[in-house]
Amino acid sequence: MSFSEIIETIDGFLWGWPLIILLFGTHLFMTLRTGFVQKDLFKAIKLSVTKDPDVEGDVSQFGALTTALSSTIGTGNIIGVGTAIAMGGPGSVLWMWLTGIFGIATKYSETLIAIKYRVKSEDGSMLGGAMYALDRGLNKKWLGIVFASLAAICAFGIGCMVQANAVVTNARQNFATDENSGRILTYATAIILCLVVGLVIIGGIKSITRVSEMLVPFMAAFYVIGCIIILVMNADVLGETVTTIISAALSPRAAGGGFVGSTVAAACRYGFARGLFSNESGMGSAPLVASAAQTRNPKRQALVSMTGTFWDTVVVCLMTGLVLVSSIIKHPTIDGLSGNGAELTSLAFSMIPAIGIPILVIGLVSFSFSTILGWYYYGERCAVYLLGEKVIKVYKILWVLGIFVGSVTELNLIWNIADLFNGLMAVPNIIAVLLLSKVIADETKKYAGAHIDDKDETEIPTIKNAKKGVLA
Repeated sequence: MSFSEIIETIDGFLWGWPLIILLFGTHLFMTLRTGFVQKDLFKAIKLSVTKDPDVEGDVSQFGALTTALSSTIGTGNIIGVGTAIAMGGPGSVLWMWLTGIFGIATKYSETLIAIKYRVKSEDGSMLGGAMYALDRGLNKKWLGIVFASLAAICAFGIGCMVQANAVVTNARQNFATDENSGRILTYATAIILCLVVGLVIIGGIKSITRVSEMLVPFMAAFYVIGCIIILVMNADVLGETVTTIISAALSPRAAGGGFVGSTVAAACRYGFARGLFSNESGMGSAPLVASAAQTRNPKRQALVSMTGTFWDTVVVCLMTGLVLVSSIIKHPTIDGLSGNGAELTSLAFSMIPAIGIPILVIGLVSFSFSTILGWYYYGERCAVYLLGEKVIKVYKILWVLGIFVGSVTELNLIWNIADLFNGLMAVPNIIAVLLLSKVIADETKKYAGAHIDDKDETEIPTIKNAKKGVLA
């Protein structure tokens, strides 16, 4: 067995039942531990567009949210949903949706402890994330180092090279006329992407959040409008679509044109796995940027951050799932269990005359571009924790080089390694969430009701050696 096959086997095992049980089990536990924090969703949405002035932080609450969304709303919402349906049948849509409903509690929890245990560098910039919760909250610096190392490396694969490759592949497939034009288009797109990303990340978190605040609402609205057009076109089968999804999730075989049949276990596995991968609840990624937010207490930003899972999975993934399943039912010639999620999604959007494929292409490109920006910040924050601020310039250069390499090479092995590291990131992060669950519950009660506007009087400590990093 080759090295690539070994990695693929381990990756397939990890993203199977082990992570499903770990992550979804945590989702259920934290839902109970927080007193079903999902009930505060509408308050959280309101807070997400409310400024919190005169408090410490580098960016606004909305800026932190959109930066986190820029990395979570991505190809997983489009191709990932298609893959879940192709491999697990229409029932996977329901299980995917449930990961979003219950994952809201885990996103809230991991963000709350990231804010509570964040620190300041000597220049006043905020530093936080799972590594600081593990370090300061649990006195387990070694686990913080493990998390930061996995995230810093993983970022190059899943957040950089793979996303750049998706942008270039889409450009080549839709605009190249022959092999020679495809090669020219590949290098031209790669160079343009390197320049644009380089110009954004050179300005740091404030530049990234400014772009995210403009791009994320636009790209999400643009894609959702496309989904709504298809759902209107498929209005006559929407009732059957919902029935098919529910029955397929709970019974051994799926009904409906184009669906040969799938087991409940397959629907559950692929729905959970793609949902967990898409919204990143429990991965510890979003709290890295949430820690930079201007917020008067940990609960406020935790509520804001949890809306990211709602928008990502409960809304966008669900709409994609409804689009795909309704299209398969209305057009039985589409093979719903073909195994090719990207092809399935393309066929569904091609049903919109003239503008269907452009909507999909623009959605994929903008989602991939925004993911590159969001994951850059995640990786940089983890690298700074390990090696100090001296690594930032080097990390920026390596990131841009990674974009170019990812654009012009095949990435099957890199994808599997990044996917593996992405899954492993969840382990130390979930340890922090579970072992600090009492702290999370206490903070949730402390700032309940009218106290949500109370300012946390705990002084954020300044770390004198933050510029050097823990490994210095």
